[in-house]
Amino acid sequence: MSDVTSDLALMQPGQVIARGVCRLLASHDFGCLEEFVPRRGLRVDVMGLGPKGELWCVECKSSRADYMSDHKWQGYLEFCDRFFWAVGPDFPVELLPDETGLILADAWGGEILRMPGETKLAGARRKAMTLKFARDTARRLQGYRDPGGPSGVGFTA
Repeated sequence: MSDVTSDLALMQPGQVIARGVCRLLASHDFGCLEEFVPRRGLRVDVMGLGPKGELWCVECKSSRADYMSDHKWQGYLEFCDRFFWAVGPDFPVELLPDETGLILADAWGGEILRMPGETKLAGARRKAMTLKFARDTARRLQGYRDPGGPSGVGFTA
């Protein structure tokens, strides 16, 4: 078994979808951060930062039960310009609100099936979220380089 295959076998279904979402967004020149915390109590599956500073939130859902148990998604709307659901090919997409974006994804990539309307963030909120995105990303990267250092183990957002 290859390293990629064994890595994928260890992932939860939502993580596999998130991997494909990140690949899709990267192909559109977005930087991505999984499990981004815009504020205490909220955790976005994938936050994308685009080439023009746009912020996209993507929630990954692997099943009907996973979607039905999500009661916080509307709280993410105040932290992004566009909000998407990302699902696998067998997901019942008729459950998802029509005004939200839709991405179909698997471990290898994805496709935007429905582009949501844009709700531009206020300048101060955009600056705060962009700065938080950058700092969280830098801390995670440093944590990989120095797992025992101050940015590594034990860091909380």
